[in-house]
Amino acid sequence: MVVGIIGAGAMGTGIAQLAAMAGCEVRLYDTNKVAGSGALHNIGESIQKFISKGVFSPEEGVAVRGRIYICEKLETLSDADMIIEAIIEDLNIKKELFKALEKTIRNETILATNTSSLSITTIAAGLKYPERFIGIHFFNPPVIMKLVEVIPAVQTDSQLTLKVQKIIESWGKTVVIAKDTPGFIVNKLARPFYSEAIRIYEEGIADIVTIDYAMTSRGFRMGPFTLMDFIGHDVNYKVTESVWRGFYNDSRYRPSISQLRLLEAGYLGKKTGKGFYNYSDEVIPPFTEKDNLLLLQDLFVRIISMLINESADTVAQQICSPTDADLAVRLGLNYPKGLLEWGKELGYKNIVKVLDDYFDIYHEERYRVSRYLRNLAVHEDI
Repeated sequence: MVVGIIGAGAMGTGIAQLAAMAGCEVRLYDTNKVAGSGALHNIGESIQKFISKGVFSPEEGVAVRGRIYICEKLETLSDADMIIEAIIEDLNIKKELFKALEKTIRNETILATNTSSLSITTIAAGLKYPERFIGIHFFNPPVIMKLVEVIPAVQTDSQLTLKVQKIIESWGKTVVIAKDTPGFIVNKLARPFYSEAIRIYEEGIADIVTIDYAMTSRGFRMGPFTLMDFIGHDVNYKVTESVWRGFYNDSRYRPSISQLRLLEAGYLGKKTGKGFYNYSDEVIPPFTEKDNLLLLQDLFVRIISMLINESADTVAQQICSPTDADLAVRLGLNYPKGLLEWGKELGYKNIVKVLDDYFDIYHEERYRVSRYLRNLAVHEDI
């Protein structure tokens, strides 16, 4: 299989290596020639790490590297069986790129975008043959992360969705199928982890160290503030804003003024040395007040309840199946458990009561309980 990759940034490079490791012939194109040579260097280093860990032999590493070709012209991708775009998140630029591609490729070539937030349907609408267009959202780094979201556009042929799913699964990935909605599955489900944590912080209920500890002590690899700093506020804030606008300013996804101010100040998190935490300090202060167990419990229950409700509402909107919702957070977000699984463990009725109590306090739509979650609670003891 010949796979074309457009964009030699971190995502494009990772997808190119992944496809080559799966035995595909890969043609990597970028308008920036320096980016192309840099991609080969990064792929070489990555392959060497796999060799040193015994994942494959030096000979297999040479074969993987030998299956990747740098292309200087877009036309070089004309005979590819599938082309995956991984360039800047700009809708107009992507639409123009795919229009140009359609003039040179075969009718049966699969066209895909790796966008994490833009409408697949909108991009497909600009094509002559939109039925062959689909979203394939990898997670960074693509070679390591097991999850891939496959998102058919409204126009996508149903058989193409199944075909793409089989291809990506043959690359060793776990595929979840998502409806073309803002944030798809993972970026939608993750919003309360950040937004509710910031809400708690802004109200002075607890500081960022305490909130982070409340979540890491329950199995999360990073607390919400550490994770936002790690992702970068330029990325995290814009995804939140995109999901919020995409759902017609639904209050559940409203961006935070606190995070916006960090973005405006250029305090983007770990990569700039300052965000919610100050990374110029030698050590990030650990949480020490472990005697306040009731507060930690309240913080965890509040945030996890919002996450469980978001997962339930995502299923209710038929964005994905219950199984895919749980897979998405475990493999795409590295949560210790699926959210619906966690809800069952904590008790759906208990989660509904927590959210109803917060709704009574705030009288805000963000705390409305999903119909699907209420139904789970009603049938919990049956």
